[in-house]
Amino acid sequence: MRCAVIIFSVSESADCGYEARAVGHSIFTRGADWNDLKTMARDAVLCHFDEGDAPRAIRLHLARDEVVEV
Repeated sequence: MRCAVIIFSVSESADCGYEARAVGHSIFTRGADWNDLKTMARDAVLCHFDEGDAPRAIRLHLARDEVVEV
């Protein structure tokens, strides 16, 4: 059964770039920059699902953790 959207939780990588993990699926990918991450996420989804079963869209949710000194 085809789902409409697959969600990736994205974080900034310690090595530079971004890392993304799919919620509810065993898909993980990386990208050197935001555009590269979008391409890599799309490729990972297409490789993970059988033809015709891939979701119609990918949602990239960037979670950023930043400490601000006071």
